[in-house]
Amino acid sequence: MAGSDKHELGFFLLRYVPDAMKDEFVNVGIVLFGGGVDAGYADVRFTRDWRRVLCMDPGADLEWLQALEKDIRMRLQDAAGREDILFRLQDLCSNVIQVSATKGCLGAEPAQELELLTKLYLEPPPIQAGRRVPSGRQRILAAMQNAFESEGVWKLMRKDIAVERYTHKGDPLKIDCAYRPNGVIKMFHGVALSSDVDSAKVLSFSYPEIEAGIARDEEAGLSLTAIVEDGLDRSDEAILFALAIMERSRIAVAGVSEMPRLAEIARRELRV
Repeated sequence: MAGSDKHELGFFLLRYVPDAMKDEFVNVGIVLFGGGVDAGYADVRFTRDWRRVLCMDPGADLEWLQALEKDIRMRLQDAAGREDILFRLQDLCSNVIQVSATKGCLGAEPAQELELLTKLYLEPPPIQAGRRVPSGRQRILAAMQNAFESEGVWKLMRKDIAVERYTHKGDPLKIDCAYRPNGVIKMFHGVALSSDVDSAKVLSFSYPEIEAGIARDEEAGLSLTAIVEDGLDRSDEAILFALAIMERSRIAVAGVSEMPRLAEIARRELRV
């Protein structure tokens, strides 16, 4: 999703690792730094919901973790570049906090990208009355599966495709399903725009790297279709933005009601 108004940015995650021998961690922070015209930008965000940390380590020192965010932010203001940022963090953090590999992204405004990445990597799904809130995505996924099952192709499709094999290790995005009828891998991913517009942006800025990775590793082209709710409010500027950003990224968009047609195409292409 490149454009003249997009700037190269980089970020890495801060991971809470209470027991290095178990190789288990929880993402607790993210540091974003700019490049090019944003070369002087660097900031940090920590999670505001410590439940996952306490679930892994009931004795976690939350006061120390909260103070660490302030200390890191202060040191970032004096950092001269990415190497200096990493040096200062490694000097500051104990073994319980580890720094992930650096990832790249594009953004017009670093502060906005930091907020988006914070939601993506640090915020857990919402909880209501002790249970996960059912999402519009779940309904979309059910419709996708039902349509493909009706045409007898669901069992032939790849599911929950981890894009980190094509992008960067640690990338949490997983594409819902795909099949390869010829030299093109056809991917389908449910996007609930009425409740999570940001997911369209995440999918859009991931698309170029997924496409490049598939070309490199599987010598195939890519066709990605986002399946969205029917009856979206086209007067909602946020939804219009999400649709436009996917279109600019060459991601096709189809409503749930179009799933029978897409599943029939899959049946013909897979010769079931």
